[in-house]
Amino acid sequence: MSVPPHPSPDARLLAVAAEHLRRFGRRRLTVIGVAEEAGMTHANVYRYFPSKSDLIDAVAARWLKGLEVGIAAIADAPDPADDKLERLILAIARAHRDCLESEPQLFDVYVAAAEAQRPLVRKHRSRQRQILERIVDEGAATNVFEPQDRERAIAFVIDAVQRFINPVAVRLDAEVPRAVLDARLAAMIRVVRRALVRGWV
Repeated sequence: MSVPPHPSPDARLLAVAAEHLRRFGRRRLTVIGVAEEAGMTHANVYRYFPSKSDLIDAVAARWLKGLEVGIAAIADAPDPADDKLERLILAIARAHRDCLESEPQLFDVYVAAAEAQRPLVRKHRSRQRQILERIVDEGAATNVFEPQDRERAIAFVIDAVQRFINPVAVRLDAEVPRAVLDARLAAMIRVVRRALVRGWV
């Protein structure tokens, strides 16, 4: 019977830091506290993460990476491009709302990083855009979409759903019932699909 491998030190630190973020929030989380629970010295933590901010950003980046893996799988699926586009937008919107509701401390870190245009958010937006581009290009190649201009069509999709996928906007809508937002997003997705299919942009 094989023994499961132990997590690497940096993975263990991220797991502990994520739990401390949930329990204490960003301000009360300390490198010393994370190090003690992980069985390390705080000096050892700094070998992997140069600062507390880097450690917290890495926790947020791990969540964003999971989202990216999920939406990349949507782009890789055999569905028609218009169905993929709908699933992509819904997946991003739901992930944001789920995080806001179930992991508010983590979502606050994400919002702060977005407002400060920190590198982890810039990288994440770039990866999201690349996946969206793949779907739009596939739709054009298979004649599902008839975009007049590729860049304008991609920008239209992003602009149309900003309220539902931008973390700052999502937090502003925290008090809006989820069912109301879901209905509004469904309506916007119908507009986006129709615009691409009919070549309005």
